[in-house]
Amino acid sequence: MTPITDPWFYAAAIPAVIIVGLSKGGFGGTLAMFGVPSMALVVSPVQAAGIMLPILVLMDAIALFAYKGEADNKTLLYLLPAAVIGIGIGWATAAYVNEIFVTLLIGVMSLIFVLDYLIKRKRDLAPADHDLKKGVFWGTITGFTSFVSHTGGPPYQLYTVPLRLTPTLFAGTAVIFFAVVNAIKLVPYFLLGQFDSQNLMTSLVLLPLAPLATLAGVRLVRIINQELFYKLIYAIMAVIGLKLVFDGLIGLIG
Repeated sequence: MTPITDPWFYAAAIPAVIIVGLSKGGFGGTLAMFGVPSMALVVSPVQAAGIMLPILVLMDAIALFAYKGEADNKTLLYLLPAAVIGIGIGWATAAYVNEIFVTLLIGVMSLIFVLDYLIKRKRDLAPADHDLKKGVFWGTITGFTSFVSHTGGPPYQLYTVPLRLTPTLFAGTAVIFFAVVNAIKLVPYFLLGQFDSQNLMTSLVLLPLAPLATLAGVRLVRIINQELFYKLIYAIMAVIGLKLVFDGLIGLIG
């Protein structure tokens, strides 16, 4: 089977892979969420996810090497086991979950989070302490939404952003977390038939962009000012929150 040959697909897919790579390198946080929706302008969302997942796995491997030894272990301890449970719940309930409602709910939560920041930003916000109950809750939500609608970034950041980790520690922790989540998702995605030969060949065509974009993201994280980094994270969360709310409302109306 040959890869996709439609030039319009690559017009959407190449920028999408670059943006996702920058995000996987730690720069831009939840920007990776724009990857599948961008490609879904040309192909079905299911096919777009199937094409993107092998590329994500390679990006994860590169980012893991780049951030070796840079992670907040308590964040991973609290969130990762819960995320595995969330993925299992998403897989078990895939036939019954309203993906549009999930998208809308995550968008609203993201906007509330950003609004809370804007209200409090004139105060000196001390880093939040780790909280096991919150970690288990947001970890489960992250795993569930990552499986169901590829929106794991916002709920993950709802727990991690208030910790105010350094940019490299924040990025390194996210890299390990989502590398594990994506690796686990390979199994149910395979069982759902999302890795046919055309999708895999198309992934192979796009694969050379993965290391270049990911390493560029790593470089940007290492040189950016911490305050600017978090302002950028909040701004991106606001944009993505608005997009998710818009997509959710359009889906419910339609």
